[in-house]
Amino acid sequence: MALKESGEMYLESIYILHRSRGSVRSIDIAEHMNFSKPSVSRAIRLLKDGGYILVDPGGYITLTDVGKEYACKIYERHNTLAKLLTALGVSEQTAAEDACKIEHVISEESFAALKEHLKKYEAPLS
Repeated sequence: MALKESGEMYLESIYILHRSRGSVRSIDIAEHMNFSKPSVSRAIRLLKDGGYILVDPGGYITLTDVGKEYACKIYERHNTLAKLLTALGVSEQTAAEDACKIEHVISEESFAALKEHLKKYEAPLS
C-alpha cells in the first residue's frame, strides 16, 4: 500500500512521539496533530491494515520495521529541508512549515542532491 501525504504525516508523528514519550496512543496523536479522534482512529486502522503499525490490546501503537523505515525517511527529509531553508535565511517557523509540505512531494533524486549540497556548507566537526 502506497502512502499518501496524510499517512506519511501520521507515521512521522508516531515516530516523533515515540522518540519523545516512549509510548504512543491514538489520543497522543490527535493532540499532537490537532486532529479529531475519529480521524485519527480511521488513519490508525488504515496504517495497521497496511502493515505500517501494530496496536496492542492496551491501544499502544508501535511502528513495524516498514513503518519505521518510512517514518525515518520522512523525518529526515523534514529536518534536512528545514535546515536548508533556514540556512538560506528563511525563518525557522516558515522553514518548518514549508519543509512539511515539500517533504511529501520531492523526488528521491532532488532530495539526494539537496542533501549533498547542504553537506558542503555544514561546519566540519572539530
